[in-house]
Amino acid sequence: MLAVRKARRKLRMGTICSPNPSGTKTSSEVCNADWMASLPPHLHNLPISNLAIPGSHDSFSYWVDEKSPVGPDQTLAIKRLARISLVKKLMKKWSVTQNLTFREQLEAGIRYFDLRVSSKPGDADQEIYFIHGLFGIKVWDGLMEIDSFLTQHPQEIVFLDFNHFYAMDETHHKCLVLRIQEAFGNKLCSACSVESLTLRTLWEKKCQVLIFYHCPFYKQYPFLWPGKKIPAPWANTTSVHKLILFLETTLSERVPRGSFHVSQAILTPRVKTIARGLVGGLKNTLVHRNLPAILDWVKTQKPGAMGVNIITSDFVDLVDFAATVIKLNDLLQEDTAPAKC
Repeated sequence: MLAVRKARRKLRMGTICSPNPSGTKTSSEVCNADWMASLPPHLHNLPISNLAIPGSHDSFSYWVDEKSPVGPDQTLAIKRLARISLVKKLMKKWSVTQNLTFREQLEAGIRYFDLRVSSKPGDADQEIYFIHGLFGIKVWDGLMEIDSFLTQHPQEIVFLDFNHFYAMDETHHKCLVLRIQEAFGNKLCSACSVESLTLRTLWEKKCQVLIFYHCPFYKQYPFLWPGKKIPAPWANTTSVHKLILFLETTLSERVPRGSFHVSQAILTPRVKTIARGLVGGLKNTLVHRNLPAILDWVKTQKPGAMGVNIITSDFVDLVDFAATVIKLNDLLQEDTAPAKC
């Protein structure tokens, strides 16, 4: 039964691709692992802020540790409740927002990653972890998984958006930035004019990684982009109707130049939502039944300077989310070449 579920998941995503020992792909392999490299030539010269790019919400939360302490992103009341072992099991059902690992998301076509990080109480080695209610994997392990994919797919570009930091002082930030440098090295793209960044210019420079850092610490490093360059308006609603109205409104207010844009196509549970679906969890209570309507909205969009850019979702494997977003790029026509960085 498990094998059948995995096979269905692969079909939804267009098949997860694992490289052959020779490093080449057979003609029968169909996937989104190289979708940027496969875009038509006239799109190579468009600013990537004009492309439609699929992303994931709380990208790292495919695994969280029930045995770890409750994260510093939670209230004192939750921390006290979590002393009861059953509470952490229930928290996990609402903390997990993805099924796929970083590698699987990348192979499915996801190129934007929503990252929240924290130090861990009692951890003496200054290690940084992903966090969403409960602690996830070490950031270093996630970065290495992403780097391994990028090395095998040299024309794919990723956006790593570090937008929430918990229990981190200057030493922790320096440790994290050092980890980022060690993981990606020359693949890191220095901050510059958004409009100057096209697939062609990034390929020529062999840059594959854009790091957004929502903290003043970004000023100390040229490869850290300020968070304001990638606004991600949040609807904070359980209503699909209100979400779609919010997405339309924020798109109409999008600044045409100077930044990327994230459309968070996600629903956020309220306390009463969690209480009503306590055992079912986020996926079964809120996401599964609403994703088709959200995907229908995605299908009506068009990328461009005033259109969609990055679109994020929970549980990106439940529907053909990434493939649907990528297909929007077929609507783009040839444009003039941008200015150099």
